[in-house]
Amino acid sequence: MRQRWLGMALVLLATAVAVAAADKPPVDRCRECHAAFEGKLGDPAKLFADDVHAARGLSCADCHGGNPNEEDPTKAMDRAKGFRGTPKRSEVPTLCARCHSDGAYMRAYNPSLRTDQLAQYWTSVHGKRLRGGDTRGAVCIDCHSVHNIRPASSPLSSVHPLHIPKTCGRCHADAEYMKPYKIPTDQLENYQASVHNEKLQGGDLSAPTCATCHGNHGAAPPGIGSIERVCGTCHVFQERLFDQSPHKQPWQQAKIAACLTCHSNHAVRHTSDALLGAGNDSLCLRCHSEDDPGGKTAKQAHAALTGLDTSLQQAAAILERAERAGMDVGEGRVTLYSGREKLIKARVDVHALNVPNIEETTAAGKKLAEQANLAGQQALAERAFRRKGLALSLVVIAFVIFALWLLIRDLEGKRTNRRTP
Repeated sequence: MRQRWLGMALVLLATAVAVAAADKPPVDRCRECHAAFEGKLGDPAKLFADDVHAARGLSCADCHGGNPNEEDPTKAMDRAKGFRGTPKRSEVPTLCARCHSDGAYMRAYNPSLRTDQLAQYWTSVHGKRLRGGDTRGAVCIDCHSVHNIRPASSPLSSVHPLHIPKTCGRCHADAEYMKPYKIPTDQLENYQASVHNEKLQGGDLSAPTCATCHGNHGAAPPGIGSIERVCGTCHVFQERLFDQSPHKQPWQQAKIAACLTCHSNHAVRHTSDALLGAGNDSLCLRCHSEDDPGGKTAKQAHAALTGLDTSLQQAAAILERAERAGMDVGEGRVTLYSGREKLIKARVDVHALNVPNIEETTAAGKKLAEQANLAGQQALAERAFRRKGLALSLVVIAFVIFALWLLIRDLEGKRTNRRTP
């Protein structure tokens, strides 16, 4: 019996040891050794602790080669046995692609992750320059970093939407670095002043960044003929309306970039009705005069939009007064909201430059503004009526109180006279 229990104990002990060995992380002598150093030799090991690859169980050897189980550095870094050391910049894309282009391999880690990054990269300006021998062009590590790569969804990642502009700007805003390419370096500065960046910094992570318009792995500037389509991925209705506008054909023939002619590319600012007007902010008068057909069209559209905007502001002011006075103007607010929707639609319709449509929409909006204005006036009139009624009621109450006081005084006087002999 004792032998049986001893045998079972040995089996359980062996099982526990096997499980512990299976749960124990694999030995990585590379990190253990380099962690003891400072500076260039030690930093990679320290940074790699938070790297997405380390979290997935990969080691230094998966990228650099060598034997991470070997204690002897000369044997661990034996090039005859596959040690690669620090890869050249020109080798980085294909090195990363050994895993990231392997669909079967990547599926085990992230089935939704695309595996065509390398194919896209070779179509990019960066990839084409690298293939042409220019090693200054961006490679994977320039955007994703090296030993502290985070998931793109992490706020700490260099390719998180909030960080993409500055990541691209590390090269593209560096005048000295970009000097050989003779391209502007004010893109980051302009973007930071744009409405897109305003939305991004305000927490809207769907707001356009560099990668939205230029692509990420296949990054390239949109061609003149494609800019309209690129903007149209977000601004769908504006694109459709522009296709119906009188600008479409002549601009296409003259190879004029559609959207950026009026809105710019990186420094996209807030729009306003003044862009159609005759003042300093006018866009239309950059090409047209006030008296030519284009100038007259812009003037008509501007008048229709500003007229509706003024009516809506007046209605909003009256409703605000009535609301502050304690009146219920909920129905008027709903009507005002519908009027504002008409103004938004009319402003979008500007891209087709169809003045009859704009005037039809603004006319419908003005009717709604008038209804909202009337609701505010009626609420104020009811307030005035209530105040008069309240004043009259107070007068009546005061009269009744005074009459009661006189009556009580008279009764008390009579009672006093009866008691007097």
